[in-house]
Amino acid sequence: MIRCIRLWTGADQGSHFQEGFTDLEPGTRGDALSVMFPIISALFHEADTDPKLGWHRDADRQLVITLSGMLEFETHDGRFAIRPGDVLFTEDTSVTGHNWAMIHNQSWCCLYTILDPETVVPFRPAAVGRTGAGFSASTIGASK
Repeated sequence: MIRCIRLWTGADQGSHFQEGFTDLEPGTRGDALSVMFPIISALFHEADTDPKLGWHRDADRQLVITLSGMLEFETHDGRFAIRPGDVLFTEDTSVTGHNWAMIHNQSWCCLYTILDPETVVPFRPAAVGRTGAGFSASTIGASK
């Protein structure tokens, strides 16, 4: 399973997060695959120092795949960490947004993928009941 954290804006206009996984199906070679889905663009990013962005929102729906380094995120719901191999599925366009910081001042490398507004991301919640405001479906699409 590939760990995935969903970060989104709730009906209350606050930032919320939920831990889960990418939804994978058995492959033909004993592996597991997600469904294919379109992205608009992708870019690699490397940060050697913490940019200290402060509280901010995201301009686009995106998947952020951490390749190396670790981040700690903060929302009004609480905190969570992103490690190498984790996927952050973000739709956080709220007024308050979220904050993050590098852990242990390690450089952070990631792949940003910008999603089409209609792209359905194969996200599966880790556990029923661990939800925030505005969440009800197990597969998240563009509609909120």
